[in-house]
Order: sequence, then C-alpha cells, then structure tokens
Amino acid sequence: MQKITTFLWFDDKAEEAARFYTSIFEDSKITRVTRYAAGAPRPEGSVMTVSFELERQEFIALNGGPHYRFNPAISLFVNCETQAEVDAYWEKLAAGGKPIQCGWIEDRYGLCWQIVPRQLLEMLQDSDRARANRTMQALMGMVKLDLAELKRAYDGG
Repeated sequence: MQKITTFLWFDDKAEEAARFYTSIFEDSKITRVTRYAAGAPRPEGSVMTVSFELERQEFIALNGGPHYRFNPAISLFVNCETQAEVDAYWEKLAAGGKPIQCGWIEDRYGLCWQIVPRQLLEMLQDSDRARANRTMQALMGMVKLDLAELKRAYDGG
C-alpha cells in the first residue's frame, strides 16, 4: 500500500468514473468496492467507495453526495512520451468533458487532468530563458498541447 492515496469525492458516480479511468490507462484495475450499510446516509447496498489503480497508483473514489465538487485547483498530471500518447489520452478523457487550456481537460465527471508531453517541462526549465519564454508563449495559446509546435517555438522557428 502506498503511503499517500488520492481520494476523490463524487456525488454518485464513483464506480462509473473508476471503470472509465481504468479503461483508459494500462496496468489499471478496480481492486475493491464497498457498499453502504443500513442506516448510512446513502441507500443501503449502494456503492460507497471504489478502490482502483491507474498505472499502479492507488486511488479511492467515494460516493459522498453533492456537497463537494471538483475544480481545477487540483488536477491529475499525465506525463506523455509522444504526441500520439497525448492525442490518445486527450481524446478519451475529453469525451463528454470539456477542454480547458494549456493541456487541461475537465472530464465528464468534473475531474481535471493535465495531458502533457514530458519534453515540455524540460523546455520550460531550460537555462536559456529566451527558449523557455518562447515555449511558454506557445503553450499559453494552446488547448490540446502540440509537441511539434512547442518544439518549433523552443527552437525559435
């Protein structure tokens, strides 16, 4: 068991969301479903929590009711090796959700994701501030990130 586990509060779609997420990421699975008992604040037998893994990282989803909503202040960051990987995650996570900006998506459950090519962080951290700044300017104009365009900006083209 990992020391820190991400805990996600849903109104009533925890199991549906966990199934959606585990269908997208490789090496992912649902590991446990718990149900509300009689006298609980939700209907007896309805799903209370869903424990699942995405790429071997543990998460717990709770059907806790409509009291709290996700917002972009917390997001899940997905490091991608290629543009094809960016495109694949983007397409799947944006289905039924909405693209935001700079590689961010709010999925159909309201959870925010950042779909980012690994190379972007290297470009933004370059000690050559002109290259890093050109990359940042290109990034700010994008919704889904385009690695080739970011690389062109980085190279000054």
